[in-house]
Amino acid sequence: MVRPARFGFNTETAESNYFQSAIKEASWEEIQRRARAEFDNMVAMLRDHGVQVLVFEDTPAPHTPDSIFPNNWLTLHPDGRVLLYPMCAPNRRLERRSDILAALQEQFVVTEVIDLSGFERQNRFLEGTGSIIFDHLYRVAYACLSPRTDVALFRQVAGQLGYRAVAFHSHDARGQEIYHTNVMMCVGARFAVVCLESIRDAAEQAALTDSLTATGHEIIDISLAQVSSFAGNMLTLQPASGRELLVMSQRAYDVLMLAQRTNLAQYCDLLPLPIPTIETIGGGSARCMLAEVFLPEK
Repeated sequence: MVRPARFGFNTETAESNYFQSAIKEASWEEIQRRARAEFDNMVAMLRDHGVQVLVFEDTPAPHTPDSIFPNNWLTLHPDGRVLLYPMCAPNRRLERRSDILAALQEQFVVTEVIDLSGFERQNRFLEGTGSIIFDHLYRVAYACLSPRTDVALFRQVAGQLGYRAVAFHSHDARGQEIYHTNVMMCVGARFAVVCLESIRDAAEQAALTDSLTATGHEIIDISLAQVSSFAGNMLTLQPASGRELLVMSQRAYDVLMLAQRTNLAQYCDLLPLPIPTIETIGGGSARCMLAEVFLPEK
């Protein structure tokens, strides 16, 4: 996780991220205070529940208003491979930090760094686990296509990692492409939270549901209204001991129906986290703030 230094509304991402909103009644200083307090509380809650959290401090310069969402620029894999991703917004490309990678290499085994950032020169983008939902257990990769998720690049990366690629189109209630897959979909070991109504193409929806059913996942369908409150932006985490946790924002938890919570609680302990300022201004939620470390420890 990356603790923000100059968090704020990112005008460069607002064109494709319809979840972002400015908080006009709060000063810049107040927004920083709130964002850091929410971040620190989230880290504390995760650690209290047995999750190992590595925190890196953002730097004031260069200005990276979305640095709090590190899952978009790198993924860290069990075979020691690290992937660096091409980002759509120029100011988000500045989030890639060699010092973070060096710090990870001191603690974990890194066998290869695959740098895909050169595709930015071709205006082709693939934004980490924002774009790609990895089912690591069954080696399937899912992606909804948007300006931030290039289909050919997605299939290339899935192939490099040895995953089967499942691509589809997803739209919000206004008919606009949903910018990141992890806004409308979460895959756990035995369940999948998906907004099926956002996938208008019947064949694409069937291909997705068939793939999830074939791998033994219970599909928990959420609505577009729930997606707008980040109910799809969840992530399972394994604490040092005990059951897996399903991490989500408090806002996401609050819009889930009782039956949905009950279904999810069969598989994981639910952990809602209050991050209203980060969600509103950043247009991302709890899952976006977490870059999972699957690298082998030294």
